[in-house]
Amino acid sequence: MTSKLLQKARDFETRYSPFVTPGERPAFHVTPAIGWMNDPNGFSVYKGEYHLFYQYNPYGTKWDLMHWGHVKTKDFIRWERLPAALAPDAGYDQHGCFSGSAVEMPDGRQMLIYTGVRQTRQKNGKIRDRQTQCVAFGDGVDYEKSDANPVIGSGDLPEGGSIHDFRDPKIWRENDRYYIAVGNRPADRSGSILLYESTDGLHWKYDGVLAACHNQYGRMWECPDFFKLDGKHVLLVSPQEMNPIGLEFHAGNGTVCLIGGYDPKTHHQIRENVQAVDYGLDFYAPQTLETPDGRRVMIAWMQNWETVNCQPEGIRYFGEMTLPRELSIRDGRLIQNPVRELENYRGYQILYRNVQFSGHTTLGNVKGRTLDMTVSVRPAAENAVYRNFKINVASDGEHCVSIRYKPENNTVRIDRTHSGFPHDIVNVRDFMVRPNRGEIKLRLILDRHSLELFVNDGEQAATAMIYTDQSADAINFETDGCAVMDVEKYDIVTD
Repeated sequence: MTSKLLQKARDFETRYSPFVTPGERPAFHVTPAIGWMNDPNGFSVYKGEYHLFYQYNPYGTKWDLMHWGHVKTKDFIRWERLPAALAPDAGYDQHGCFSGSAVEMPDGRQMLIYTGVRQTRQKNGKIRDRQTQCVAFGDGVDYEKSDANPVIGSGDLPEGGSIHDFRDPKIWRENDRYYIAVGNRPADRSGSILLYESTDGLHWKYDGVLAACHNQYGRMWECPDFFKLDGKHVLLVSPQEMNPIGLEFHAGNGTVCLIGGYDPKTHHQIRENVQAVDYGLDFYAPQTLETPDGRRVMIAWMQNWETVNCQPEGIRYFGEMTLPRELSIRDGRLIQNPVRELENYRGYQILYRNVQFSGHTTLGNVKGRTLDMTVSVRPAAENAVYRNFKINVASDGEHCVSIRYKPENNTVRIDRTHSGFPHDIVNVRDFMVRPNRGEIKLRLILDRHSLELFVNDGEQAATAMIYTDQSADAINFETDGCAVMDVEKYDIVTD
């Protein structure tokens, strides 16, 4: 039965979401029906379609009392809106239905597992969240919370585990059992990922610590995801309070990929490599699914907590998801590329080969804010490496977003300083790329309000929101020295 609080949210989004015109939204990225969006939740396959839920406040464009919004798709590009799925309408989740995940059950139902939040007053007078894990079962539209909730509470935590920082369960089914990886803060005030298993989704057994931070990569680890990929076991986490480490990890809220093996006896990941997931400005809380044809696909919140208060005036919604990305492992590192379904929406091809230039140049018909463009650049002569190469997009003479490559120190910079932000915030990010004597391949996905950059066939990805007017659609190229480039550009057409 739909509660009054959930029906209120559904009625509100039905009434007010039509006021958000199609031109205000991106063409092929997920946005909330109305109001606020953050973490992706429940990214999963159900009855042959891809479902995505998300943290949701329908009543305003700021984080507040968390609901779950809901969309679905057949191809990751065209999304259908569904009614809000969860509202904080029970005693154990009255202060928020926080992040979680979903899985299709053998009996045909879809199970949602999420963190229920209830605030309590401590002996010292402070109010703190009490976080437990809860489940709901449904048919892809309507969901009923279990009478057994919360199914994992304080009594199921290991010694020293925090009931106040115990959230974001990621579920999967394996060998007729359900498993979840869930974030927790242990006694050292760092981050850890706990592993639980169940036969029915209602009764859970604690297996052990899947991975621990030991204050090495941030503090509390949020939004874990754990999966097999190309013979490795991959753990994705989103740490809070990160300290910067070279150009690999930036300060604040980051995303970390841990790649290695897995010991089934200790239930512990064997760490072999650690890297950032995204090197840009707006990326957090990634979640993955496995497609029926065996691909591992990831989506993330295309924002960051440091800049969410820098919102354009008069907006009716805030927050977007990234374009879903196909994942693989190459040379021990995570590789990301846009889902191949995007190619089905490519319009007319604009192709330039062996364009030699120095200084500043433009190319005919290379412009736009909804496009898929690949630029390959190399030195004009074998012993004459240029000093830097730059692509300026979303440009109108006053505004632009730039991507700069410097061969001498093997870095790429993404810079949105002149992209319309009215506040002094972090707008520049540098990251290392593979040394290759001045040759680099850059694929840019633009969708009205965002830029997603993929370097050297997915070796690095970097994401940034853009706030300039859509009329700023010029693209130009600059080089200090002499370079040769190939450009392949398609408009993305979803209408």
